[in-house]
Amino acid sequence: QVQLVESGGGLVQAGGSLRLSCAASRRTFSTYAMGWFRQAPQGKEREFVAAISRSGGSTFYTDSVKGRFTISRDNAKNTVYLQMNSLKPEDTAVYYCAADAHAAWVSYTQRPVDYDYWGQGTQVTVSS
Repeated sequence: QVQLVESGGGLVQAGGSLRLSCAASRRTFSTYAMGWFRQAPQGKEREFVAAISRSGGSTFYTDSVKGRFTISRDNAKNTVYLQMNSLKPEDTAVYYCAADAHAAWVSYTQRPVDYDYWGQGTQVTVSS
């Protein structure tokens, strides 16, 4: 079992930046591939944003955030980050981090069903 706690959300103007953090409760953090997902208001489905392998050497992004968002991890600090630049109003959502306990060292997944643990989410609001 691992607890995930997101932080760093807030209100920002379009074109601005935010850095989300997700701290894990266990020192075996490096055994989890990590992902970021988001859920926009009005009942939209949770969507994949970015993923990173256990090693940190492999990353993957949904097309809408490529070139603007960067996922990274610090296994020594049990933390995964999502640097978000050039934010747009359509990025407004609750952002969740998630941990996949069954990933190989260099693999990652964008499927929500593959993730075993989820944080509570942090709100990101981008004003136009």
